Amino acid sequence: MSFTVGMYLAERLARIGLKHHFAVAGDYNLALLDQLLTNSAMRQVYCCNELNCGFAAEGYARANGAAAAVVTFSVGAISALNAIGGAYAENLPVILISGAPNSNDHGTGHVLHHTTGGTEYSYQIEMARRLTCAAESITDAASAPAKIDHVIRTALRESKPAYLEIACNLATAACVRPGPGSALFSSPEPDETSLRAALDATLDWLKPRERVVLLVGSRLRAARSAEAAIALADRLGCAVTVMAAAKGDFPEQHPGFRGVYWGEAGDPGARELVETADGVICLAPVFNDYATVGWTAWPKGKTVLLADPDGVTVGGMAFGGFGLGRFLAELAERAPPRPATARETGFSPSRIAPAAPDAPLTNDEMCRQIGALLTPDTTLTAETGTAWFDVMGMALPNGARLELEMQWGHIGWSVPAAFGNAMGAPERRQVLLVGDGAFQLTAQEVAQMVRYACPVIVFLVNNRGYVIESAIHDGPYNTIKNWDYAGLLDVFNAGEGHGLGLRAATGAELEVAIAAALANRKGPTLIECAIAHTDCARSLVTWGRHVAAANARPPQPR
Repeated sequence: MSFTVGMYLAERLARIGLKHHFAVAGDYNLALLDQLLTNSAMRQVYCCNELNCGFAAEGYARANGAAAAVVTFSVGAISALNAIGGAYAENLPVILISGAPNSNDHGTGHVLHHTTGGTEYSYQIEMARRLTCAAESITDAASAPAKIDHVIRTALRESKPAYLEIACNLATAACVRPGPGSALFSSPEPDETSLRAALDATLDWLKPRERVVLLVGSRLRAARSAEAAIALADRLGCAVTVMAAAKGDFPEQHPGFRGVYWGEAGDPGARELVETADGVICLAPVFNDYATVGWTAWPKGKTVLLADPDGVTVGGMAFGGFGLGRFLAELAERAPPRPATARETGFSPSRIAPAAPDAPLTNDEMCRQIGALLTPDTTLTAETGTAWFDVMGMALPNGARLELEMQWGHIGWSVPAAFGNAMGAPERRQVLLVGDGAFQLTAQEVAQMVRYACPVIVFLVNNRGYVIESAIHDGPYNTIKNWDYAGLLDVFNAGEGHGLGLRAATGAELEVAIAAALANRKGPTLIECAIAHTDCARSLVTWGRHVAAANARPPQPR
């Protein structure tokens, strides 16, 4: 049997460590799906729709380092591009692969199904180029290897999504085999002169500063620099705070850890530490309106060193051409100790007293019990919205992972993302915290957790609406139709699965439900937690007030 374009793609995906790829079938990608199935190193995993497919791949990339989603042309890919926008915002190398019209149809004037009704089909790749770091269209077999390699290599190097479009008649076309080697993982050599200059400038900046604080940002993991950040913290001996979107990216048991810096919504003491320091080293931050609590918590000025994934700004100068990990590792060998801030204050996570067992379930009691469930091998996925604020108060043991989507902030993201993460890391305990409003957007993917026997524990907060939206700006549009959420598991099982649906209206009922969830290893357990609509983390109310004020700023004269 000859080697094909589809086989080449499959081998390249397997070579970068993918054991699974996610797919939704459509007639433009059916031959490609057949070709991918010939590679025994990868399993084809199916999703309910293309948006969920993209988010599942995004969750898989968080667990596995990279991911692939395979969809059909136009009606499939345009839906998936929403999730690809999220992968771009969150710095995740997800490769979106779309089947496409037959190569012979280009330029013929043919009107094809699944298109906008015109005779030109490049609109999809033009859209993809705005949301990816590389985009290629394969309409001949000879150029396929170079295009496939370019897309994959760029996605890995940039830690961003990429796009590949394959004409439906090209997946089975004869193609050369990929050679051995690790060319897909190559990266440009750093600019040593610029790196040396950045280190010297940083050391000069540090000399007069005693009250130094590290502030860990959400792009640290994508920059593959977490270990180097720990080494720098050890060397400096200073206080370390994390931005909300980076919670879990620095070990909370580290002696320098001092909590979440999130303005008034953060941990007690963290704001004072950062905003009174004479030197703040920001590691791969994203200072958007949510992260800065409506622009009220944004470190700026001469006291701030900005260390981005691809360069450093310090002392009024910008240096580029080298990676963050290399810079931090070398700085950790040369930086002077700066322990003052760590000596000034300690940190202890907030403690929630247990509620009376038969009292109505509260948000605090739910969070207390979820927090007690976390272990070093737990991955906790927190949905956009109220879950952000709930997990900020949970102490994460070393090794535990927290997955958030604070930049893109798509409600419903967490359900397919948790499914993808479970496929990518089946050895870890998967816990999902999601609100009822967000769940209604992507609930179907719980059926795939049933199908693939993923023992995800889903805490479904039934508080009858969009509470985070109510905190920002309330109105009737924040109320939703209630569902029998626990009852959905019988629907998804359809007499053959092992999903478990439970309800908890008191703390005692939640304890019983969690015990049942831990015992259910053959499928997901959804625990519907009945919480009053107005019962939420106090930090959410504070944050919502500032974000609402930022949104309501009147137009300024230009």
